[in-house]
Amino acid sequence: MKVLIVEDEDSIAEPLARGLEREGFQVVRVATGGEALRAAEPDVVLLDLRLPDMDGFDVCRELRARSRVPVIMVTAKGEELDRVLGLELGADDYIVKPFGFRELVARIRAVTRRASARPDDRGPLLAGALSIDVRARRARLGERELELTLKEFDLLALLASDPGTVFSRQRILEAVWDTHWYGHTKTIDVHVAALRRKLGDPRWIETVRGVGFRLVEPA
Repeated sequence: MKVLIVEDEDSIAEPLARGLEREGFQVVRVATGGEALRAAEPDVVLLDLRLPDMDGFDVCRELRARSRVPVIMVTAKGEELDRVLGLELGADDYIVKPFGFRELVARIRAVTRRASARPDDRGPLLAGALSIDVRARRARLGERELELTLKEFDLLALLASDPGTVFSRQRILEAVWDTHWYGHTKTIDVHVAALRRKLGDPRWIETVRGVGFRLVEPA
């Protein structure tokens, strides 16, 4: 498994790289955001937020715009707002310095397992007139292409992966946001409301009170 470490501090990056190599990972280390964006795509990215040339959040945004590579933000910033912003931009996990090496390895393995379980290699997800191309990250309703945010797309793709099935709020948070998310679940309602508006009919996403949501083609 190839790990890209994006970290400008040698005192952190070098022992981390040696430790990961001992665990059997192939490690590539870069010190700037620009180098990270030019690097060959790895299997997982460990991304520091404080980089000398650009903000780590911007690096995450650009990576996510073109790739589904798992991103773990590794940073000294532990405030909830920073965690929320990172996850909303598409980071798969967030670990705060100082951290335990074994915990980091466990998180790397967890995000790569989740990534391998995504339906990226399947054909388009279909639900009536709704078609979702997960690989290209494009969603169409009939002839109309839907303009969706990152999280809106991921939420719709999850619901469309098994139309008619009720997805619990916890399962949605784990799949679309992050396994370790402890924020208010009302964030799901905000995204569902936005999807309903963009789909043009609120009946597309049905609320199952006390449980979660399911995708249902309007009759």
